[in-house]
Amino acid sequence: MLLYHGSRTGGIEVLEPRLADHDRPYIYFSTIEVVAAFYLCNAVERPYYWFPYGFSKNGVPVYDELYPNALEEVSKGVKGYIYTAEIPEEDVLPFKNIPCARLGTKPEKVLNCIEVPDAHNLLMNYAKEGKLIVGKFEDKSKKELNWYYNKIFEYISEKEMIKTPNCSYAKFVRKKFPFVWEKYESEN
Repeated sequence: MLLYHGSRTGGIEVLEPRLADHDRPYIYFSTIEVVAAFYLCNAVERPYYWFPYGFSKNGVPVYDELYPNALEEVSKGVKGYIYTAEIPEEDVLPFKNIPCARLGTKPEKVLNCIEVPDAHNLLMNYAKEGKLIVGKFEDKSKKELNWYYNKIFEYISEKEMIKTPNCSYAKFVRKKFPFVWEKYESEN
């Protein structure tokens, strides 16, 4: 199967598993090019990730902005690469809750690479082509936003970020969602 991997690092010939905020090193792949492009635009430093996306009823990726102009803020001017690899389905693991995600556990040879001079332009082109929906902050209901805010709260609680308040994810939450962090602090 053809899989995509987004990276800010150029010149990769063999993709190697790397440690992220999961239990072991993986190569993060997607069966959808648009989703791989999201991984060019991380608002927080590794090992953490910030990609608030889901899928429409028709399976189209939806990037959910949780504050005004969020997608532009994280993607404008970002350079990167989308790599492809041909890997048998049985050689990758499915990723919970993300139907298009696959996890590679061993090095994989790159088949092709697309250079992306500006991730925002690429994502806006996907949107024009109907391959991406941008869920604008202004169009979100309070219920939708609260669902995401609760997920952020659950994540920082699970990772016990009260003990690591200077990690990139905790700093991002304090800056963009101070009310979530304040609730977290008050409960800890």
